[in-house]
Amino acid sequence: MKAEPDMASASESEIAGKLVAVALDGATLGRASADVDHERQIAIYDLVEDNRFTLPDYPAGAYRLHLAIRENRLVFDVRDEQDAPLILHALSLTPLRKIVRDYFLICDSYYAAIRTATPSQIETIDMGRRGVHDDGSHLLMQRLAGKILVDFETARRLFTLVCALHWKG
Repeated sequence: MKAEPDMASASESEIAGKLVAVALDGATLGRASADVDHERQIAIYDLVEDNRFTLPDYPAGAYRLHLAIRENRLVFDVRDEQDAPLILHALSLTPLRKIVRDYFLICDSYYAAIRTATPSQIETIDMGRRGVHDDGSHLLMQRLAGKILVDFETARRLFTLVCALHWKG
């Protein structure tokens, strides 16, 4: 099922760039368990493998993204392909906290249901899980609007990574 267009979304022709690398700042994100680190690496791989990412005021190209958390902000340090800094965009985590928390709660319900629920109950919970994930993706697109342009599928992958950054394992 295709997501409906969002007012914050840009046309495909406006999003001609691509992320070629994503790095996490270990100093600000802290140490993670092996499971959490594995989930973060999977989220990064999926994001780099398929994305549409552009800075509106820069020529489209290949970008490197360095993510950090500083003072309750998710910092997008976007660089060119040679790793020269282009922009630093700090995004408050406060608007994302509730939706990330809701996403974790519904994921817990989904994993518990897999063990005991009927297929129709599992499907219902999974639809809710995907809906919350979509809501988080739309919120992330809105929060990045004007600074960083991404398509909906890239916003979904970024939201997955944001969740992986918050997962305690």
